[in-house]
Amino acid sequence: MSEQSPTRKLLPSTADRAAELDARDELAKVRAQFVLDYGVTYLDGNSLGALPASVPGRLDDVVRREWGELRIRSWDESGWWTAPERIGDRIAPLVGAAAGQVVVGDSTSVNVFKALVGAVRLARDTTGGGREEILVDATTFPTDGYIAESAARMTGCTLRALEPGAVVGELSERTAAVLLNHVDYRSGRLHDLPALTAAIHASGALAVWDLCHSAGALPVGLDEHGVDLAVGCTYKYLNGGPGSPAYLYVAQRHQERFDSPLPGWTSHADPFGMRPEYAPAPGATRGRVGTPDILSMLALESALDVWEGVGIDAVRAKSLALTDFFLECVDEYVPEGRVESVTPVAHGERGSQIALRCADAGEVMARLVERGVVGDFRRPDVLRFGFTPLYVGFADVERAARVLGEVVAG
Repeated sequence: MSEQSPTRKLLPSTADRAAELDARDELAKVRAQFVLDYGVTYLDGNSLGALPASVPGRLDDVVRREWGELRIRSWDESGWWTAPERIGDRIAPLVGAAAGQVVVGDSTSVNVFKALVGAVRLARDTTGGGREEILVDATTFPTDGYIAESAARMTGCTLRALEPGAVVGELSERTAAVLLNHVDYRSGRLHDLPALTAAIHASGALAVWDLCHSAGALPVGLDEHGVDLAVGCTYKYLNGGPGSPAYLYVAQRHQERFDSPLPGWTSHADPFGMRPEYAPAPGATRGRVGTPDILSMLALESALDVWEGVGIDAVRAKSLALTDFFLECVDEYVPEGRVESVTPVAHGERGSQIALRCADAGEVMARLVERGVVGDFRRPDVLRFGFTPLYVGFADVERAARVLGEVVAG
């Protein structure tokens, strides 16, 4: 009897591995809470999150009943007036903050202005003056730089733009405030918030962080790491909808002295007293300005329902697993030399997106979208793919990399 040759063990295909990872995914059940086209792989949640399924019905009730029937009574009876603080308290755990420190309203740009000017005033109040300089992230999303320049003019400060890695060496007794992005919008690089905040404080300055590309994707730890002020949008990983209101975090220790450059009637201690003299409300409420944008704010409140029972640590673990798997799939499917990752490999330096340098990025992304893989690109040559762990699965990742390989090979 002839000896039988041993059975060769076949390695699972990449698609099989994706299926296995999806089967073990503890967040997979959350996907059903979103409105998704299952013929499309949506990897642009770092620009605009998908629609939570609860939002249309909630907005219908707000429009038809709360506005249509109750009308002005809804400011009290439907809780419209307290929405900025109430929704802020729902966002707070996602950024590592205790209640009473986050208020929702206005745009990110407006909140950056409030936070940065307020930070300069706080720094001068603490040290007795002499703080004449603002440092800003040179790689920042452009609006932060524009706002920082205006804030510098308003406060009589000089403005210096620096790479985040150079900030520590440039801090001095002249520095009043530093504005940094937690995650770089172009490359997906995660900056070291704890270490940078500690260095800023050691110089006597205040730290202002932009959380637009990190909140809802990874732990932030505002309270734990002693951040002074922070801002963020809600239409990316928080899925609040296009143009949904932003938020402002003011650490509790600063609230009594926080001097907003935009005092409005809704941040007044007695808003319906209609007094000519301004007196700021206590707590984070003094970060409000005008009448809340109720429709978009309540859409955001409903969108936040998807976070019930979801821990940010589990979200971070899946985010890293998704981005690791995507990089593996890109190595497997994309012809060598056609793309180059500009996102750090190290987990401690990576947000929840992968940015790939590609010579014809605009054309490649257009072809990807035609084939149902939606990301975006940034001029001149960066493809961006955002991974929202609440609704992106590993099969999505495998398909996106496979189609990318077919597009660039064609």
